Amino acid sequence: MYEAIRQAFPEHRFFVIEDFHAPELDIYARLTEAQLRSSHGIDNSLFIAESPHVIERALDAGCVPESLLMLPKMLDGRERGQEILRRCGDVPVYVAEEDCLKQLTGFPLTRGVLCAMRRPPLPQAEDLLKTAERICVLEDVMNPTNLGAIFRSAAAMGMDAILLTPASTDPLYRRCIRVSMGTVFQIPWAWLGEELDDWPERGMALLRQYGFRTAAMALREDSVSIDNADLMAEEKLAVILGTEGDGLANQTIADCDYTVRIPMAHGVDSLNVAAAGAVAFWQLGKRRK
Repeated sequence: MYEAIRQAFPEHRFFVIEDFHAPELDIYARLTEAQLRSSHGIDNSLFIAESPHVIERALDAGCVPESLLMLPKMLDGRERGQEILRRCGDVPVYVAEEDCLKQLTGFPLTRGVLCAMRRPPLPQAEDLLKTAERICVLEDVMNPTNLGAIFRSAAAMGMDAILLTPASTDPLYRRCIRVSMGTVFQIPWAWLGEELDDWPERGMALLRQYGFRTAAMALREDSVSIDNADLMAEEKLAVILGTEGDGLANQTIADCDYTVRIPMAHGVDSLNVAAAGAVAFWQLGKRRK
């Protein structure tokens, strides 16, 4: 089979990997997220995309592939792996059997293909604020699963952009990309400052500079319901979500124009931040008359 594939894709270099400890797998199996970011220098730092669907979204966004790691079945014409090969040019392709790759993930490889890719250049927050009307601001959201779910909901519900405070988790961490189903490559995002003390004072000032009213999602006595007419009528609105467990900082809430709650039943006091984000984006993502 490998010979037939080599003939079909002569521009590619195929390498059959039989040992999990082969150095070719370091980038996929042994480098930490921080090491991936520093391994090729700041202009060419890497991330790992999993599954054909996610890889295709990353390619659509202009991300540049470095190498591929595939199960043999993905080279079958009935799978989407050959389309990935066509789109990735002449990058090296590492092929390994499932028993070898189970050591990488602890379970069968997600959808049969991984791709190491260069990180795309990010816009500045100011660039996104110039044209956006509905944005999400994430304050110190550190759980990559929650972050990925928030990105997926924000993209689906019509938010224009996501801004993250410097203490938040990197949206291009592998788990975040996977949970987001590649929407981290579809909805624009940027860091709201570079230093921890850039938020909230400088970040809030930037939002106000570009005409945004701010809505803190928090359970307070003075909060308004998420279907508040004045809130929904705002021309430019930033929905601000806080870290897991503790929620938004008191100073952030005090600095916002609105404190907003989601009405709940059965004595439930709060929602997971990703679930709360989905509800908020549905209600506020598009202005409803």
